[in-house]
This record gives sequence, C-alpha cells and structure tokens, in this order.
Amino acid sequence: MSNYHCPDAKTLQTLKDIANKLRIHSIEATNASNSGHPTSCASAAEVMSVLFFHTMRYSVTEPRSPSNDRFVLSKGHAAPVLYAAWAEAGLFPASDLLNLRKLSSDLEGHPTPRLNFVDVATGSLGQGLSCAAGMAYTGKYFDKAGYRVYCMIGDGESAEGSIWEAMAFASTYKLDNLVAIFDVNRLGQSEATSLGHYLDVYKARTEAFGWNTYVVEGDDVEALCKAFHDAEQVKNKPTCILAKTFKGRGIVGIEDQDNWHGKALGDKAAPAIAELKKNIANPGAHGLVPKSPEKKVPAVNVSNIKLSEPPKYDKGQQVATRLAYGTALVKLGKSNERVIALDGDVKNSTFAIKFKEAFPDRFVECYIAEQNLAGVAIGCETRRRTVPFVSTFACFLSRAYDQIRMAAISQSNVNFCGSHAGVSIGEDGPSQMALEDLSMFRSIPNCTVFYPSDAVSCERAVELAANASGMCFIRTSRPNVPIIYGSEENFKIGQAKIVRSSNDDKVTVIGACVTLVEAQKAADELAKTGINIRIIDPFTIKPIDAETIINSARQTGGRIITVEDHYPEGGIGEAVSAAVSECRDITVKRLAVREIPRSGKPAELLEKYGISASCIVKAVNQIISS
Repeated sequence: MSNYHCPDAKTLQTLKDIANKLRIHSIEATNASNSGHPTSCASAAEVMSVLFFHTMRYSVTEPRSPSNDRFVLSKGHAAPVLYAAWAEAGLFPASDLLNLRKLSSDLEGHPTPRLNFVDVATGSLGQGLSCAAGMAYTGKYFDKAGYRVYCMIGDGESAEGSIWEAMAFASTYKLDNLVAIFDVNRLGQSEATSLGHYLDVYKARTEAFGWNTYVVEGDDVEALCKAFHDAEQVKNKPTCILAKTFKGRGIVGIEDQDNWHGKALGDKAAPAIAELKKNIANPGAHGLVPKSPEKKVPAVNVSNIKLSEPPKYDKGQQVATRLAYGTALVKLGKSNERVIALDGDVKNSTFAIKFKEAFPDRFVECYIAEQNLAGVAIGCETRRRTVPFVSTFACFLSRAYDQIRMAAISQSNVNFCGSHAGVSIGEDGPSQMALEDLSMFRSIPNCTVFYPSDAVSCERAVELAANASGMCFIRTSRPNVPIIYGSEENFKIGQAKIVRSSNDDKVTVIGACVTLVEAQKAADELAKTGINIRIIDPFTIKPIDAETIINSARQTGGRIITVEDHYPEGGIGEAVSAAVSECRDITVKRLAVREIPRSGKPAELLEKYGISASCIVKAVNQIISS
C-alpha cells in the first residue's frame, strides 16, 4: 500500500483555482446559450478539478485511448463543467465553450459520443453507473489492465433503482477499479431531494451494498485528493465518495437556493463571475498536466468475426431458435476471445448457458436487473473492447427500454437477444409473452432487427450481428421449429428469402419462425383446393426487404397477408405496409395478436388469436374473393 503524500500548497491552490475557472466557464457557456445548468456544474467543480488535474491518468491527445482512465458523467445535465475540464486540459480552446448547445457544435446540452472524450451518452438519469460498472468489469476481467473508472452521480438521480442495481453488481464482482462520486448538493429540480444532506444515511446505504465509502466536504480539494488516493489502495471493493456540496457553490445569492435548476444566470452572471475571480490566486495558465497512463493496453480485433464452423442440422429437424442462439454464441466465442455474453438469470432458457459452460471467464451474470444488464453491456462495449451479446426473455427487455434508446445515442454496438416471444410460449401466460418487442426495437435508430425462422438462419443472424454497425436485436422463440435452410445458405441483412413459390401463386404470405411454419401448413391445405401461395421469410424486420416483397406481391395479384406472433402495432405487418405504402396496386391484410392473450397450449393460442394455419387459409380465401 502506497503512503499518501499531501499535495503541496501551490498545487492545492491551483486545484482550487481550476475549480473556480470551471465555474466561470460553465456560467459563461450557459449564458451564451441562454440555457443549461450552471448551478449543477458549480457544485461539482472541485471534484472535477481534482479528478482531471490530479487523480486521473489519461492522454489529452488521445481521449479515447484504451489505456486511459475513464470518466462517466451520470448527471449529464452538468455537461458544461465536463466540457470546461477538457478545455482546461488543452483538448480544445476555451472559446469553443461559448458554442454550447448550438446546432453547429458537438457541445450538446448533455454529453454524447459525438465528442471524442465521451464514451456513453448520459442525461437520462440513473444510467451512468451501470455503464461505468461495465467499463470497470472489462478493465478488471477482460483487459486485465490498470485503468480506473470514475462516475459522478447526482444525489437526485440516486432515487433511480438502476443506480442501486449497479451498486449491487459492482460489489458482487469486486470492482475495486471503480469509484462512484455522489454529488450531494441537496437540491433537485423542483425541490430538495428526499435525503437532503443526511450523509450518514447515504453512507449506511452504500456500505450496505458492499462499497468502501468516504464522506468528504465536496469543496475541500485536499480531502478529495486523499479520498481518491485511498480508493486506489482498496482491494476487492468498489469505492463510493460522498461529497457534501451545495448547488450553485460559490455563486453569491444563488448558492443553495431553490428554483435555480436548469437556468442560465442572465444578468446575475457578471457579478457572479467577478466574485469567483476574486478567489483565483493565479488567473493565468495553471500548468497542471494530467498524468499519463501507466501501461499501454494492447489493441484488440473485433472485426470480421465468423462462426467457427457452419450450422450443422438436417432439413426437417426440429430445433428451437433460442437453442441455436446459444450454439452460435459458442462458435463466435471460439473465433474471437472478445465475444462476451451477459444474461439476466435466465441463461438456461435463453441458452446463453452454453456460452457460460464453454467460456466461463467471458460470461457475465447480471441477475434479475435488466436495466443494469443493458447498461453494463453498453459499458463493456465502449472503446470497442468487447462484442457483447445480451440475453433475457424479450418481454423483460421492455424494462430496459430507456437504457436501450440511450445506447443508440451512445453509438453502441451492443447485441440483444430476446427469447420466449409471442403467444407460442404457451402456458406461462401474457406476462411472459413478448408481443411488443419488434415494435420497441424497430423504433430505435440504427438498430437491425433479426427474426430468424430456423436454427440455421438464427446462427447466421448471430454472426451478422457480431459484425454489424449499430445495435442489433435477435428475436428467438421457445418452440422447436423445423430446419428449412441448408447449412451453406447465405444470409444478408435486409434480404428476405422466398421459401415457397410457383408460377400461379395467388397471394404472398409473409411470416417468421412459428408463423412461417403455420404458413407452410396453410400452403399445403390450400394446395389441395388448387390455390398456391408464395411464402416469404423476411429474416430482418428492419431493414425490411421492400424489393422482394413488392416484386412478389405484383406477381401474386397485388395481395399480401402478413402473419405474426406479435401485436399489430409496430411488427411485421406494419413494416411490410410501410414498405409498400407507395404502391397503389398492393393490398396488405394483417394477421396478428389483437388482444391481451391468456394461458394455454401453444397450438390453442395460435388458433384463438388468429395466427394459425387455419386462420391463414381463411384469410387467403377472403382476400382472393374480395
């Protein structure tokens, strides 16, 4: 254990000076944009000064170097103080700060990775610590590196359950390279926080969650220097620093006052800045240079990841796509040691357990905490250190929708797999049936949505997802379904498959997985009456293969029937309808689950909710006769 050496008086004063400069920058920037959160910045100024100019090791010229310490500003509304710290570090001119929140500037109201010093987007509160925990997990267990991760949390956002999910995760995995700083400034947006300045209560809670905890005065730079030093010496526990601060610290007449959240100071800015300048001993260049990283983290290659061997199934063999997901993960894991898997305590149902059995050191059990599950995966993927695959029941991913949409803003490449989709899961009932998941993921920008129809296409979907830019969602199903593709079948994102056709097809039927099976049964029944139908497997619901669908529809009398184990809103039917919306000669009839379902056997439920083979036969006859 290294002994603590107090910084000399000159260094301590310089850190105080930098803190006040950060306050001034924050006031000036928010005044220039006439919006923002200068008071939230002011309470965090000393913490930012000590972190960026005394504690953290990073390269200013390479802000995203994998060797750098990481910093996550979970209280993203305090973005101006983060931007100011990087400006003071010399990354860009301080004059750029005056472009805050302008359309032409990447200095947005809340941090996003458009900036080369930001790893994850924040601002939807309560999410930063999960991402930081993912970064710390990657540093300790995958990179086995010395970089440390710091996350600043607002006391208001600590009311979010996701913060405590992350706290539990970090202590479970002994993330001693993670430090959370609670900026306990007492005031929320509309009133005081529930705990105010009861630091003893915060301390009891953080310690109960297994964290090493220090309580400090948030404007005491020497105390902060010591707390961050001591945190580095602690083993097998993450550290929490509870910093007692005041909102608007140092701003006369505004410090610790209600009704100043999210407001520029306006005509109060000039006198406030004048007072702050009086506390700066040396208004010139501060001269403090960030420490360089101790060790270089080796580069990793996460491109061109392939299945270690092609799918091995016989046509007609019955295999659940959820099982094929686990099989494919193992094959990817054999090909690239940076493929990792995370699950929410349902690994024996999603079949992520196959990956855990093959690569236990690369499997992360996140337990029943889906918001944290998503956030940790986002953190693990930052700086392209891993290729994460996240699995749980598809319905439970809706609990993490906010984290998923923030992942898109974070430009993340996380891959999600949702199993147990639709009424076809059977007796478990509607609480377990994902019937909204396609809609949810289709609404996410830069997200590819796979819906594989057999084990072969599922394995290929997993392979494609590993190499795709942006997020991916893979929908898998519980029932066994027949293999319809050969092992060497080629699949591409946005390219559908015509799985059944003839020269006199009357209708194009589009389904996926269980409903594709029902469509095949329907086709056999219809053929007995002399009616042939064309069947399309879309493979990806986003992007949808509009060209194949339109061409097929025009060859089948302009008639399309979509059939899906999903609610009608946002699923296959709406994707297909959007694809043909400018084609006046095409009609789309949509079969979907149109009410909240109930428990029952899968075949009974498919029939009751209008997506069985017999329902398809009826729909085909109706659309032909209309």
